[in-house]
Amino acid sequence: QVQLVESGGGSVQAGGSLRLSCAASGDIFNIPTMGWYRQAPGKQRELVATISSGGSTSSADSVKGRFTISRDNAKNTVYLQMNSLKPEDTAVYYCNARHVGWSDWGQGTQVTVSS
Repeated sequence: QVQLVESGGGSVQAGGSLRLSCAASGDIFNIPTMGWYRQAPGKQRELVATISSGGSTSSADSVKGRFTISRDNAKNTVYLQMNSLKPEDTAVYYCNARHVGWSDWGQGTQVTVSS
């Protein structure tokens, strides 16, 4: 298991960009799936994007073409580049590491997009 620390959140106007980082306390090269999730007030946590240990990515339809997930195994860090942000992207964004038998979460970072 690993400890995950997110950073990079903040307030931005619609159309702007942010890059979130998720730093892990240990090696991530052998963690099968790293991902970003988000939770808006009054809503359930939802998947934003995932990346496999081999670099395959997937993302929610709502962010396709705007958000890009990547991982730097040498730095034990996962990124989420968010472009063309919309007010509906406002949420707390969480990093997740998922392995066989366990799953760890970061504490979250707030992203607020104003119109």
